[in-house]
Amino acid sequence: MMGTPVTLHTFLSLDGVMQAPGGPDEDTSGGFPHGGWTFPYADEQFGEVVANWFRAGEGYLLGRRTYDIFASYWPNVPDPEEPPVAQMLNSLPKYVASRTPELRLEWRNSAQLGADVVAEVATLKQREPQRPGGELQIHGSGDFAQTLHGAGLIDEYRLFIYPVVLGTGKRLFPEGSTPTAMKLVNSTVTASGITIQTYRPAGKPTYGSFAADA
Repeated sequence: MMGTPVTLHTFLSLDGVMQAPGGPDEDTSGGFPHGGWTFPYADEQFGEVVANWFRAGEGYLLGRRTYDIFASYWPNVPDPEEPPVAQMLNSLPKYVASRTPELRLEWRNSAQLGADVVAEVATLKQREPQRPGGELQIHGSGDFAQTLHGAGLIDEYRLFIYPVVLGTGKRLFPEGSTPTAMKLVNSTVTASGITIQTYRPAGKPTYGSFAADA
């Protein structure tokens, strides 16, 4: 693959909800009452997978809400104790999608994408990575991820699927999402029951019928 691949990393409930996985106050929009729903399932294997994926980062593509959540926490992790996630996020470029013009982004190596985020991400993808295996990674950032999915700019989808049904909340693929076939390239299950699925786009869906021929 030429250029730098774009990869998506997100946490999903069994019914596809991605809203506020990390805490009760993370995103209460729409009256969402289930914030922090991933916490009971955190285990050592989950942490190892996340750390390894962050190590592959060449830069990070973040929606405004996700950026603000990350910026309020990761720069404050003490240097001697920095885990790989903090090391990578604090040192590498962070590209932020927002409808607010001329944001003040004080976190080191942060830059706002222009109004045409699809064109800007396409340009970033054309650059060769600075190190082997480098990726442009989307973390969370549901609206931004949906835009890039619709534009066909995501090369790999890495989904943490949790054994819980929430019944309400923002979904990664809401009604009206671009129909896309996916190829499963890796699957892992953690001790707590998180299924970690990695998919790559495989063109448009194809259709058929199980009905017997007349």
